[in-house]
Amino acid sequence: MDASAALLATRPEITQAVTRGAARLLAALDYAPLAEVTLPNGRRADLMALSRKGSIFIVEVKSGLEDFRTDAKWGEYLPYCDAFAFAVSPEFPRHVLPMEPGLIVADGFGGAVVRDAISSPLAPARRKALTIAFARLGALRTLRDQPGV
Repeated sequence: MDASAALLATRPEITQAVTRGAARLLAALDYAPLAEVTLPNGRRADLMALSRKGSIFIVEVKSGLEDFRTDAKWGEYLPYCDAFAFAVSPEFPRHVLPMEPGLIVADGFGGAVVRDAISSPLAPARRKALTIAFARLGALRTLRDQPGV
């Protein structure tokens, strides 16, 4: 196998690396991220993160151009967060992304905010319901991951 073939990653590998890097970035920005969070509308957020002040940030990971073009549901996340961003790999053609959401470029080691997410505060009742659901999900995942429990 030549060197260039060894550098090619599959779509799941890219998704996993970008998700890991974006989660690490969110943690470094003092957010508590969870992956694969189902929202009340049935959509699944790739990353949902809670700040110390209670703001909710959703990140949609795009593994490549095909993934972005075949998935136009990102607007359905907006009613469930204070801020929204796409996370993509360094090789992703960023010019095709809409300008409204924030933009994170990430790999398996970390990430960088390229464009800040615009803040649109949630209604207090929705924030409370989402925060409780987020806390319960985190606690249940922790319990699930405890050996012998």
